[in-house]
Amino acid sequence: MSRGLGIVVTMIRLRFIALTALGLTLAPLLSFAQAAETSTSQEAQPAAQDQNASPKPQDQNAAQSGSQNKPTTPPDDLPNAPSSSKTEPSLEDLGFSASQSQGDAKQQALLDKRTHMLKIHQRMGLITTIPLVATVILGPGSGGKSEGTAVRDLHVALGSLTGDLYGITAYYAIRAPRIPGTKKRGPIKFHEAMAWIHGPGMILTPILGAMAFSQKNNGEKVHGIAQAHGPVAIVTAGAFGAALLSVSVKF
Repeated sequence: MSRGLGIVVTMIRLRFIALTALGLTLAPLLSFAQAAETSTSQEAQPAAQDQNASPKPQDQNAAQSGSQNKPTTPPDDLPNAPSSSKTEPSLEDLGFSASQSQGDAKQQALLDKRTHMLKIHQRMGLITTIPLVATVILGPGSGGKSEGTAVRDLHVALGSLTGDLYGITAYYAIRAPRIPGTKKRGPIKFHEAMAWIHGPGMILTPILGAMAFSQKNNGEKVHGIAQAHGPVAIVTAGAFGAALLSVSVKF
């Protein structure tokens, strides 16, 4: 009973540390986004004030005197002369429809959101690596013949923490909006291909680990499909590390 409470307390402490690290990671990104929106609104206010500013009286008098002194010519003298007023070509003249010009802003907002979420995904992947490596290192020493050991309990707690952080990391990658028409580069293709290995591995590893943990605590030798817990964990960790390096290191 006391051993079970010790495992629960250890897992709660590690998850509290992970949530604290997650808050410290997301706080700079959120404050940066708020600062960007504030600076944009502050820059837009002076521009609007300059456009709404009324002309000075001197400018009005000069315009009135210039219009009074301008010689008038009969409109019939130059019937074929081109118009003196010059207008710049609009977006429609250049071949862009109004829907396309309005869609650019939505596309940019979508791209900014995707970039923001993938940055969090990358940071969370780096944070997840810490308990993942520690769990793999403690794996060989968590066997033993006794029903329960401190190393085994720590191995279980770190494995649970790794699963929680991995779920948060995967969430930001899956929920990031897709940009239609974008081509994926080689490292990105490899990164996504590795997800088909470490994704199922992150599901199978704790299930097999729970079976092995139960057999050990009952004084039994690990047998059956639970024996695959170690090899599956190593393959999963390797695929996760390869996916992380593919987008972190330029080849």
